[in-house]
Amino acid sequence: MTEKRRRDEPQSGLPNGGPASKVNRALKSIVTVQSQIPEDAFTAQTLGEQRSGSGVVIRESGLVLTIGYLITEAEHVWLADAEGRVTPAHALAIDAETGFGLVQALGDLNCPALELGRSSEAKLGDPVTVAAGAGTKPVRAMIVGKQEFAGYWEYFLDEAIFTSPAHPFWGGAGAIDAEGRLVGIGSLHVEQLSEKGGPRDINMIVPIDLLPPILDDLLTYGRVNKPPRPWLGVFSAENGDEIIVASVAERGPAAEAGIRRGDVLAGVGGSEIESLGDFYRKVWSRGPAGVEIPLEIVRDGRAIGLRLRSADRSSFMKRPRLQ
Repeated sequence: MTEKRRRDEPQSGLPNGGPASKVNRALKSIVTVQSQIPEDAFTAQTLGEQRSGSGVVIRESGLVLTIGYLITEAEHVWLADAEGRVTPAHALAIDAETGFGLVQALGDLNCPALELGRSSEAKLGDPVTVAAGAGTKPVRAMIVGKQEFAGYWEYFLDEAIFTSPAHPFWGGAGAIDAEGRLVGIGSLHVEQLSEKGGPRDINMIVPIDLLPPILDDLLTYGRVNKPPRPWLGVFSAENGDEIIVASVAERGPAAEAGIRRGDVLAGVGGSEIESLGDFYRKVWSRGPAGVEIPLEIVRDGRAIGLRLRSADRSSFMKRPRLQ
């Protein structure tokens, strides 16, 4: 699957049913998330200084679940309900492994909390409603895939959910099952080859089952209470049988080691890299952040061995600040 971004108006609507339907009630829990990031933030150039997406109220206290990149390094956050009423909020926690982010409203949202479903029980072909904020129409979709996903930014899920047709405003959108329960949070707009050979647009959804095991830690510490994974600061993609470096993060371990755009990632510690996901697994298996990573690359047909001192990704980020 390759990543793709666009901003079309969705063609699909709500599932059939009256105003009292479970899905319609669930839509009242969807809010708009807007954030402002300092211009000197580590992610300002790549993700922007002004970010907008969606979130889902998951507790009556005004706790909102969203996708983490919307609030990473946010200095100011605002939430808006379906009527456009704006409430200031605080970026409470971000988990780089799952991609989830938590926002705490600093006032009464007057939105119901949405019940969490079980993404493990969702099956191929099941109907879902993908709903975003800002007055956009929800999309009636179907689960078309449950499989691993490797993102170019050192991100990997053992089993992500894929839905079609795609919602064009995917970031932080809620994926709601037929019982009106939250089964995942929208992360990406991707393109997949269909059985007939043509491409189709789909959403990648982070499964909700990843949240309960880490929720208490996120609420208590702002992150999962365990040593972070090693981070290299390399953005890479699969090209046939090769893993190609697309770019490196400024001041990151890969940049410091001299890795360049176009380098081929060939091995970790003498073990050949078979896929992007395999690359991440091999790096993460070496130990926590700070561990040295022996990396083999190919540049201009020549094999080169490097040793990278990995880092904690969050150490490069600005910390959330209570408003």
